[in-house]
Amino acid sequence: MIQLTETIAIDEDAIALKPIHASGPGGQHVNKNLTAIQLRFDISQGCGLSYELRQRLIEVAGSRVNSAQQLVITARRHRSQERNRREAFERLFELIRKAAQKPRPRIKRRRSQASHQARLNAKRRQGEKKQQRQPVVVC
Repeated sequence: MIQLTETIAIDEDAIALKPIHASGPGGQHVNKNLTAIQLRFDISQGCGLSYELRQRLIEVAGSRVNSAQQLVITARRHRSQERNRREAFERLFELIRKAAQKPRPRIKRRRSQASHQARLNAKRRQGEKKQQRQPVVVC
């Protein structure tokens, strides 16, 4: 188990790491070595996560979650496989921490009676002003 906070721990079996070829410049080095890391975290198997946290994680991760409910993170910024592995784990932990923060509930506001009446009076005055602009009909 990997302990993120006092209340959140994730199972190491839910994480799969796979080295892949990194794209971009690098000469012959890029063709020989698998320096990029693809981290797959099975959200449905994440034993230490509550149902609410899993749902928020899927929402926060967006398109990085595939149809099998796996969060896929690809780290290829560094030339070293170890640094890319650390970066992938940091990005996973950051996403989980972000999902752990509960969104603030929307507080429904109600305007005061005085402001409501003032708005209606302003509308009435504007309507009267427009009525006075119309041509006068003489019989």
